Amino acid sequence: MVHAAGTLSTGGACERRGGRRVSAPFSLAMQDLTTGPITRHLLKTTGFMLVTMLFQTLYFLIDLYWVGRLGTAAVAAVGIAGNLTFIVLALTQMLGVGTTAVISHAVGRKDAPDAVMLFNQAQVLAMVTGALFLVIGLVTRLPYARSMAADTRTAELAAQYLAWFVPAMALQFGLVAMSAALRAIGNFKTGMVVGTATVILNMLLAPFLIFGWGTGRPLGVAGAAIASLVAIVAGLVWLTAYFRKVGSFLRFDPRAWRPRTAVWKRMLGIGLPSGVEFGITTVYLALVYSITRPFGAAAQAGFGIGMRIIQAGFMPVVALAFSVAPVAGQNFGARLAQRVKDTFKDAAWMAVALMVAFALACHFLPGPLVRVFSKDEGVIAVGTERGFSRARTAVCVVALVSAAPVGSPDGASLIARDVPQ
Repeated sequence: MVHAAGTLSTGGACERRGGRRVSAPFSLAMQDLTTGPITRHLLKTTGFMLVTMLFQTLYFLIDLYWVGRLGTAAVAAVGIAGNLTFIVLALTQMLGVGTTAVISHAVGRKDAPDAVMLFNQAQVLAMVTGALFLVIGLVTRLPYARSMAADTRTAELAAQYLAWFVPAMALQFGLVAMSAALRAIGNFKTGMVVGTATVILNMLLAPFLIFGWGTGRPLGVAGAAIASLVAIVAGLVWLTAYFRKVGSFLRFDPRAWRPRTAVWKRMLGIGLPSGVEFGITTVYLALVYSITRPFGAAAQAGFGIGMRIIQAGFMPVVALAFSVAPVAGQNFGARLAQRVKDTFKDAAWMAVALMVAFALACHFLPGPLVRVFSKDEGVIAVGTERGFSRARTAVCVVALVSAAPVGSPDGASLIARDVPQ
């Protein structure tokens, strides 16, 4: 049932005390997004996500700043290794979007047992896919680095970075699955706190490990990857402890860990369009790095800096997209067609405004943006060209929002027509 405070109880978790039937302390705060103003829900949830995204963006830029102090080859190496991030994004987007959709639908239906089952299936799927990525990533890291790098030194640095970065990305699957589940129940605050804390930890560790501050043992680019690994482990432990607490609405249940391929297929099917989008980006980046290889490390470094700036600019609208999914998902589960439509329209206008502002910044200030991260004129020239050309297409990221609202193969039919309330 729905309480006045907007939290959902399991409805069946009760016990008797002194002859009285008392609700067990089973449900922690979760937000019912099927009532109240849509715009307020979007702004509130986007605000929580944006705090995390801003810190994540700040980390990207600070990490790039520190790595830039190691030289052009180091920047190029981290850029090459960072391409794997898009592979992880493609896979975790499929997992995360699917998880948020199916759990939010269950919450909208007020079906707590189904939500718990879906949560556990998402965690098992995350462990399986993360393990596969770890094995494949470690086996192929050396051939990948050699095939992408412009010279031997860059290849060596990329391989060093990947040795620690691949395990970090493998653990990211579990982190994404748990964070997506929290978003599905409207709990953005916990994810914000954990995400922000881990990013701060990463930022603090990076220079100490890269330059050997206090230890006298600089680890170079490997230090940046180790900092990421430590931060992700900390976040994973933190969220795991949260879901093990008595009273958590979603909780680990070993009885629900037996793989259910039908559920996995449903989750991945919902997230497939988003995953394909990032998969295409991965192929595109691999092609660009292959093409720029003959032009040297400076060209690859400039491209890498340009991509980091673009990623940073996309973060606000990505935060909005993450916020749209649970709002629309819960209303879809509750069969509230008009609220789903309103969610899409409000989010689309917000996304357009954000991307127009970013496009103008890239168009008029490409040089100053790139110069912050490198003083090499060759790197600046390539990075500036990158920022200018992408400014004209920045608004296309609105597709992130249009893909997110319903999170279901049946979503188009719900938007197209009203359903019984």
